[in-house]
Amino acid sequence: MKHVLIFSLFLITFFSCKETRSEQIKVVTAEEMQDILDLEEVQLIDVRTPEEFNDGHITNAQNINFYSDTFEEDILKLDKSKPVILYCKSGRRSAACSEKLVEAGFVKVYDLKGGITQWKHQGLETNN
Repeated sequence: MKHVLIFSLFLITFFSCKETRSEQIKVVTAEEMQDILDLEEVQLIDVRTPEEFNDGHITNAQNINFYSDTFEEDILKLDKSKPVILYCKSGRRSAACSEKLVEAGFVKVYDLKGGITQWKHQGLETNN
């Protein structure tokens, strides 16, 4: 019985911490992201590799390679007071980066659901 109680407390703590972080990160669809780009002055960050970025990226995106040795330093060069929109290929790297930005004190973080794959699937424009 004691083990069940301890496990239950662990689960409650774990999920309540995750919920707090996810409230600071807004996962957006391609359409919602397009609206944000049209309405707000944002920092648009592509966290894919330079090779992926050069194969096509969203207009005005800045490339910060998630796998780079200087990744942590590079994201800290961004303006913490301005909204940031992150994307990658499918959403995994940008989700991990979103967490790092929240931990670093960024005020508004958006994460593109489905990454550039979803963006292209919706027929939205990219630069090659």
